[in-house]
Amino acid sequence: MKAVLEDMRSGKVMAYEVPQPELRPGGILVRTAFSAISSGTERAKLEAGEKSLMGKAMARPDLVRQVMDFARNEGIKAAYQRVQSRLDSLSPLGYSCSGIVIAAGEGVQEFQPGDRVACGGGGYASHSAINFVPKNLAVKLPDSVGLDAAALTTIGAIAMQGLRQSEARFGETVAVIGAGLVGVLTIQSAKAAGCRVIAIDLDPGRVERAVKFGADLGLVSSDSRTPLAIKEFTDYGPDAVIITAATHSTEPIELAAAIARDRGRIVVVGDVGLGVSRPNVYLKELSISLSRSYGPGRYDADYEEGGTDYPIGYVRWTEKRNMEAFVQFLAARSINLAPLIEKRYPVEQADTAYAAIRESGSYTALIDYAVPEAVATSVPAAPQTQKRSPGEFKVGCIGAGGFARNIIFPALRNRKGVILESVATASGIAAQSACKSFGFTKAQTPGDLLQDAETDGVFILSRHDSHSRYVVAALTNHKAVFVEKPLAVTQDQLEEIRCAYQAAKEQGHAPFLMVGFNRRFAPMTEKLREFFAKRQEPMMINVRVNAGYLPLDHWTQRQEDGGRIIGEFCHFVDWARAVVNKPVQTVTAHALPDGSRYNRDNVAATLSFSDGSIANLIYVANGDKSVPKEYFEVFCEGGAGIINDFCTLELRRDGKTVSTKSRRDKGHNREIELTINAMRNGGPSPIPFEDLVEITKACFAVHQSISIGQPVWLRQEGQKVPPEATYEDKA
Repeated sequence: MKAVLEDMRSGKVMAYEVPQPELRPGGILVRTAFSAISSGTERAKLEAGEKSLMGKAMARPDLVRQVMDFARNEGIKAAYQRVQSRLDSLSPLGYSCSGIVIAAGEGVQEFQPGDRVACGGGGYASHSAINFVPKNLAVKLPDSVGLDAAALTTIGAIAMQGLRQSEARFGETVAVIGAGLVGVLTIQSAKAAGCRVIAIDLDPGRVERAVKFGADLGLVSSDSRTPLAIKEFTDYGPDAVIITAATHSTEPIELAAAIARDRGRIVVVGDVGLGVSRPNVYLKELSISLSRSYGPGRYDADYEEGGTDYPIGYVRWTEKRNMEAFVQFLAARSINLAPLIEKRYPVEQADTAYAAIRESGSYTALIDYAVPEAVATSVPAAPQTQKRSPGEFKVGCIGAGGFARNIIFPALRNRKGVILESVATASGIAAQSACKSFGFTKAQTPGDLLQDAETDGVFILSRHDSHSRYVVAALTNHKAVFVEKPLAVTQDQLEEIRCAYQAAKEQGHAPFLMVGFNRRFAPMTEKLREFFAKRQEPMMINVRVNAGYLPLDHWTQRQEDGGRIIGEFCHFVDWARAVVNKPVQTVTAHALPDGSRYNRDNVAATLSFSDGSIANLIYVANGDKSVPKEYFEVFCEGGAGIINDFCTLELRRDGKTVSTKSRRDKGHNREIELTINAMRNGGPSPIPFEDLVEITKACFAVHQSISIGQPVWLRQEGQKVPPEATYEDKA
């Protein structure tokens, strides 16, 4: 399918062939009919992309600081590679489209295949022939609303939310500063709501067109007579001023303060400078508020991605309800979009559409996804098996996020004989971007990749909640599989994996499963293990992790992704298990009260092992980031080993110290080396399957122990336990 993408290095826009997005729970697949180019938001993004590297740095000093911090910790070369990887990527464009539902995911009742819909959301309602859209970002269309007009629904919702924030009432006067696309939609919405409207813009041509769109008065902002004309029109000044302009200047908000009536209201919709002199604001006691995009729910992952609606008795107008209201205006012919949707371009000519908007100053243009009948009904040819060179090992990767791009893809590309055969992502667009950046042979859907006969090994690098289903599918298709941690986020998922693994064995296959617990393979960890290799006594281990604060709406905090205990704390459970090299017997854990800031990410856990060893794991989110993140201590038989953030290692015994210092190495390259070698040679996984299951159960037991306030035992054959013991699978 075709998708319009921006080259992040050059800023060039063109249509690429990309895989279809994956249907996921809570959303729908939509075959796009039209998508609308936003002349303001998208043009600003493209202008930023066309800047030189220095220009990009000057425009985003916040990102420069992030790169500098990363360079201090990981080195200049690693920082350079990360920046280059970002510049070599492709970025989706667009956030407002319309089309036909072709499939509904699990948990979606309100949409059926064949429904006509309008869709919104960056990364969802993209300029793409097929989009996956969460159910709260799509609304049904009545037959009376054309798919062409409906493509502007999301942008209309932005205008509608700005008007709601102004609290404009029937008969009041509203001034709109900035008569661009959002501005003229705001003007028409205000007129439909029974308000008198003043349109103000720097461009006389846009002022003239705003009057044709329904403004009662059109004025040029640079004209010195404008304030007087407003006073004559209103007597007191506008009741509300809505700023839909886009400029770094503070002139729009200064003008708004100058013309608003006493105790008037100013709403900022556009990206403008917010500095305003005090006298006008203070003497008139003006109210200034900002309007957040399409409305309540915007930027709330639980609402947009999780499908959790807000009760209408408490939040009357969400972003979805604003979209529905705009569609109702279209159905009632209260808003005229005909002049806005005259310019249309086939998706293959998207670059021409963007160039035309920039040159002509048009409000918008529609991208048309009409497909000729012959193409629509044709059946793709079956893939041809390719000849292999001796020693080649072809890998397919599912997921192309930051960790995959910065760590795993480079490590795989650097392995001799490894061919980056295919890459798949939920959206499809990120897969095409990875092809460009890292040289993957092809981009696929996850389902196609898992069944591809050309793929020897599968690397699963997607969101945590998707790991188990991809692992089960890979094992079922007899693929050697590496999955980033965690292996599973629930007991049920772990049991499904165990059953798939056992079924493969019973069918006569030798299933291969490896989890990305890299820290056990770090050079300093291997030296520490060698130092204690001949021990005869139990070990005492202390691990302190200054993980850092993450907001509750960060994706890693989501329950469906396992939270931070399952998603990251598991690394340190595995590290202790690898160093002791004996089964975990019991888990005792406590957590600080979460309050409104934390989510079980200030945790103390004690693991006891079958040989009597003990590991104390402290994981905190409430520390200062200047403290090194990870600190490990091991004591045994008069010896001590200390690893400080994988930068320094001290091994002490009999008063002698052996110190090692190096660039931070957490074992990713060694992990990939061992995994590829084992996959290629048909050997066992670097971590036995039974150990992977045990480590995952131990992480579940941490949660369980916190909840019940007592130790949790892991089931082991032949172990002696108290009769009142609680097992890890009795949550």
